[in-house]
Amino acid sequence: MDKPLRASTLLAGRWFDGLSSKPRPVTVAVQPGTKGPSLALHLLSEPGAPAAVFTHDQVDWPEAWSERRPQPRVVVDLRERGSLEVDAVTQWYAALAAAGARPGVAQRMQTRWPLLLGVMAASAIGLGLFYRYGTPWAATQLTRFVPLGWETRLSDNVLQRMDGGYLKPSKLPAERQAQLTARFDALVQQTPAGLRRYPGYQPQLKLEFRSGMPANAFALPGGKVVMTDDIVKVAADKGISDDALVGVLAHEIGHVVHRHGMRMVVEQGVLNMGLGLALGDVSAVVSTGATVLTGRAYSRNHEREADCYAIALMGHAALPTAPMGKLLLAIAREDEAEDKKQKPGETTASANQNPSPAPQPAEAGSAPASAPQPAPKAPTQAKAQAHPVWSLLSSHPDTVQRATELEQGHAPHCPR
Repeated sequence: MDKPLRASTLLAGRWFDGLSSKPRPVTVAVQPGTKGPSLALHLLSEPGAPAAVFTHDQVDWPEAWSERRPQPRVVVDLRERGSLEVDAVTQWYAALAAAGARPGVAQRMQTRWPLLLGVMAASAIGLGLFYRYGTPWAATQLTRFVPLGWETRLSDNVLQRMDGGYLKPSKLPAERQAQLTARFDALVQQTPAGLRRYPGYQPQLKLEFRSGMPANAFALPGGKVVMTDDIVKVAADKGISDDALVGVLAHEIGHVVHRHGMRMVVEQGVLNMGLGLALGDVSAVVSTGATVLTGRAYSRNHEREADCYAIALMGHAALPTAPMGKLLLAIAREDEAEDKKQKPGETTASANQNPSPAPQPAEAGSAPASAPQPAPKAPTQAKAQAHPVWSLLSSHPDTVQRATELEQGHAPHCPR
């Protein structure tokens, strides 16, 4: 037997039962229930017949889109049993409220601008915190599980591609290469276990020399460190001791030990996955923009970590860091001088001023933060700068500040 219904809950409606194309006039009763409102449809053409009852879970309840501009009619999806149309929109929502229905968050956002703006602001803050703190932390933890062999194969592939492009064999005399390799190996041997970011991660560190690139040095995931002929030449021309080059190598060892190249790859993957979960989909524009922005921010953090590692390692080996700071400033001044020599029509710019597009995955594997000096901007290097891998080797801002910290042998952000 049906429960008695209050007159205020009875609404006129049309039921399309899916069996006929003609609507069936009904009166609709919105009734309270333990799980939410339910519907009872009474056919006007069959007085006294049992009502067709629909429980809360059998109805796709429509949502209001605007309190000021209600829709012309309410259409209720009854799933396999058709649909229901009610013209009395205001009475329908009043009956739902009387039956205990409460609008969900989605509906309240659709009808209340302050709530929508508040949710959007909270989401933006949440995404910002995820980008700034959550992503680097997650990437640092996940990188622990990346096999060393995978890093090594990736680095070999990247270096092979670079060698087939603008990198050329080194023109340094074999004796000079041997001198720097010996100092590099000695530095590696003196690395204390306490400086290792990932216990058990012991890559085979190897120094290689190349020409064809401006004064720079960079580390590839898995242990390979590449030093260019030009950086050795600049140090010699400025009368700066080899301790400066050893400091640069210590910086690059820091990139390897902290697994910065692989962490950048994982960071981008975590970020894109997080954006996909938060937004439902990530367009090419959003993904590319996020990659560029995070790549620059994370690179700065990686540079600081590598600087701190170099300061600690050089201190442990009883070597000065001041020459490294002098070399950094010398290269920066040369870059500035080259800029002034450029003709008015020339527009070569550093990667700091014009960040490159997001790298492809294989190239991102070579994403070491650069050696501690700004990338040269001379017109003769425009071709090299245009290469996507070269953009990954670009330097970062705060050159004078970093050089000063290196000369002093300590930075405020470095652990004591």
